[in-house]
Amino acid sequence: AWWASGNFYIDLWYACNTTCYPVVNRESSAAGYLQAVQATMILATILCCVGFVVFTLQLFRLKQGERFVFTGIVQLLSALCVMVGASIYTAQHENFQEKKFRNGNYGYSFVLAWIAFPVTLISALIAAVDYIADVIAVCCL
Repeated sequence: AWWASGNFYIDLWYACNTTCYPVVNRESSAAGYLQAVQATMILATILCCVGFVVFTLQLFRLKQGERFVFTGIVQLLSALCVMVGASIYTAQHENFQEKKFRNGNYGYSFVLAWIAFPVTLISALIAAVDYIADVIAVCCL
């Protein structure tokens, strides 16, 4: 859940207590924010999966010392998508929630999204450091 309020849990698509129903304000003027969060988080997930698959393929196909540039770029884009989605949700979550849920707290999915940002960013930075180390090794030898 991205937002928890009493017995209710709200994510990006549904609000649940004993039963789940679609987020109430998903078609309001503020729905653009919610749709932006949904889109960026889906894109981040897809990019992260693509980055993992490409990394795995490169791991077995590249010769030792070759660069993981594409993997790093994909991971950086994934990190940026997570940051944008979580930032929009942080700033605008009250606009697409019912008033009775506004006295809640951020849920575990929200926390995981913010944890995913530095983890994917670190993954991209590791690929960048690998690339920079290779460039320095080539230039200095």
